Amino acid sequence: MNMHLVIFSVISAVLISCALGVVISRNIVHSALFLLFALISVAGIYLVLLTEFLAIVQLLIYGGAIVIVILFALMLTRNEEYPRIQNNKLWPIAGILSVLVLITLSVSYFQSDVIRNASTTISPAGVKSLGSSLFTTWAIPFELASLVLLVALIGAIVIARSDKGGN
Repeated sequence: MNMHLVIFSVISAVLISCALGVVISRNIVHSALFLLFALISVAGIYLVLLTEFLAIVQLLIYGGAIVIVILFALMLTRNEEYPRIQNNKLWPIAGILSVLVLITLSVSYFQSDVIRNASTTISPAGVKSLGSSLFTTWAIPFELASLVLLVALIGAIVIARSDKGGN
């Protein structure tokens, strides 16, 4: 058996278990930690695919910045709302729908012609072409997306910090 396939399978199993931990965990801090490990696993998959630049970007951007933003959002939100959020009576319906989506995605994945005819050779993406397209073609959309995320973060802080008296 190919060593890349074994490593990919192990990292994929870790990724799936961490993703399930994000969804199943009742503690929101534990969910954030599971999310961090899932994002690190995605970086591991990028390393198996020989795209080191994407793995580093995955670790720096998602593993670092996004999880820190989530933890800041947790610290700034009100704690009295957590019991009301956790005691949702619709979780069995959500679980059934999640299993149905998993079955649908699995069936479509295994019946796809792209998977059956996939090549076993890996062609690594060039960092130079990726960098040049990032700073020429995708520079303005990237900056606009970062601006929208910054505005959303400031809005979330304002909403979370607003007093009940209207201040």
